[in-house]
Amino acid sequence: MLGVQHVLAFYAGAVIVPLVIAQGLGLSPEDTIHLINADLFTCGIASIIQSAGLGRHIGVRLPLLQGVTFTAVSPIIAIGLAYGGGTDGLAQVYGSIIIAGLVTFFGAPYFAKLLRFFPPVVTGTLLTIMGTTLIGVAAGDVVSWGQADEAMMGPGLLYAFGTLAVIVAVQRIFKGFMATISVLIGLVLGTAVAALLGHTDFSGVASAAPIGLTTPFFFGWPAFSLAGAVSMIIVMAITAVETTGDVFATGEVVGKRITPRHISNALRADGLSTALGGVLNSFPYTCFAQNVGLVRLTRVKSRWVVTAAGAIMIVLGLIPKAGAIVAAIPAPVLGGASLAMFANVAVVGIQTLGKADLHDNRNAVIVSTSIGLAMLVTLQPGIADAVPSWLSIIFGSGVTLGAIVAILLNLVFFHLGRKTGPDVALSGGRPVRLDEVNKMTREEFCETFGSLFPVTWPVDRAWEQRPFEDTQALRAAFQSAVLSADEDEKRALVGSYHDIAELLLTDPESAPDDVIALQETGSLAVDRLDDRDRSEIAAVSEAYRARHSMRWVVCLANLADRGQLVEEGWRRVANSSERELVTAIGEVGDIADARFDALVADANPIRSAWIRKFEQLA
Repeated sequence: MLGVQHVLAFYAGAVIVPLVIAQGLGLSPEDTIHLINADLFTCGIASIIQSAGLGRHIGVRLPLLQGVTFTAVSPIIAIGLAYGGGTDGLAQVYGSIIIAGLVTFFGAPYFAKLLRFFPPVVTGTLLTIMGTTLIGVAAGDVVSWGQADEAMMGPGLLYAFGTLAVIVAVQRIFKGFMATISVLIGLVLGTAVAALLGHTDFSGVASAAPIGLTTPFFFGWPAFSLAGAVSMIIVMAITAVETTGDVFATGEVVGKRITPRHISNALRADGLSTALGGVLNSFPYTCFAQNVGLVRLTRVKSRWVVTAAGAIMIVLGLIPKAGAIVAAIPAPVLGGASLAMFANVAVVGIQTLGKADLHDNRNAVIVSTSIGLAMLVTLQPGIADAVPSWLSIIFGSGVTLGAIVAILLNLVFFHLGRKTGPDVALSGGRPVRLDEVNKMTREEFCETFGSLFPVTWPVDRAWEQRPFEDTQALRAAFQSAVLSADEDEKRALVGSYHDIAELLLTDPESAPDDVIALQETGSLAVDRLDDRDRSEIAAVSEAYRARHSMRWVVCLANLADRGQLVEEGWRRVANSSERELVTAIGEVGDIADARFDALVADANPIRSAWIRKFEQLA
């Protein structure tokens, strides 16, 4: 039963991939059923290889369930269409998958050395591109009925939006396991309504064989092309990053220390399963993140549960009627569910980009150029016809082009030539780069970044953490210096700031001699404070000092208006003294972050001006 639970959490994500690929390549219903069954059958084998292991060096032997990666959908469709679509295109697809699987299998021990070429700025960009380009595929399913019959556009949109609404509602109402199968629930309910209204055809279920086994190279012998192989190798490199993260996450849940050997074993299993997928008419494989979440949720740590789930999937893969039921899902229902899943891929990409330092102009160039070119060929597919045939696959897929550009630009900016680093501050009126900061004396460093705090010791301790790899590491050094201080130092640091009431309520002629702090109060429009505002702020400040014996320190960048200042102030008055010290230090850290951002902006005035202009336009 625990294995069945894993199959339910996995099922919708597993069957959508072959469905979307089949529709993208224009395959017949019979071929679609075969793809679904081949996918489930090979998923089961791949999951057993990963969880139970094969020999000493294949499989990580953790409760990790394998499924077809969403990352491969867009490149697979591009490769297939470049060679005529239909089953003819599948020959090139499977040839590329087999090569990519073998490269991953034999290259697994060396992947750890390649991780540095796939930092968050690259993987985040690629995931964002994949999600946004796949949304176009989902949109095609949403409007497919209207394209065939204009009168069916309305019902098709209702099914798509209804399915999406069910998925959102399930995620809002339920938690835990029910939330993990929200897409499956949406597909089932959407298809059930369509069946009741006569808008779906289950005749294929009756005609499908009760038992069937996928045979190697069912769609013909594989064909090979360099561009297609490169595309799929890039896909496997991206999924290798995902697999690495999933292995570490699962190791944390089950209490197992993960070593490079475990990563190599997991990647070998990915490579072997992917090559096997090319032979058995399926696609590239990776660990399914939703099942990692299910292990964390249930705390069931046995890998044999996933092995049982793999056996169940093999059985499902031998029943064509099960595949025929899935193939009968109306295209708009599938489109609504796909929209949710593929948009989530883009969200993961955006979250990953949040780990990159986008204040660094080099990272910004990588992201903007890669996404721009990827969207160019996605929105204008005719560009692929204007380039030589051997380049048509690269320029026919936004994912492939965006991936290649992101990887190459990352190499050019961060791995070739002399490393200089971005401008991070002004020193003596001129911008200084990160490599120059790393060479600064203690005195020069404290002078350059002394404005971040009213006292010098946090900056002094941050200097001791040199060299800084990037701007984020420099920012983290200041945060670490504050958070690692003892309680007396933290209280003294909070005491070195002005009370917010002092800054807001003091007469301008007798205001504190702190230009930076006074500038930061501008967001609250101090000149428009009325008597009620002033009395409320004064009351909070007096109560705060009486309760905590500290100054009321606030980072105004976190506040939307004066009302929020008063509301948050009374909430902090109610804190215990211990908790409020933590809160106050957090405010100190936020103030330093805002001042650090200002230093970076001053060092990059042109780029900062562009960002402000776009923020105004938004």
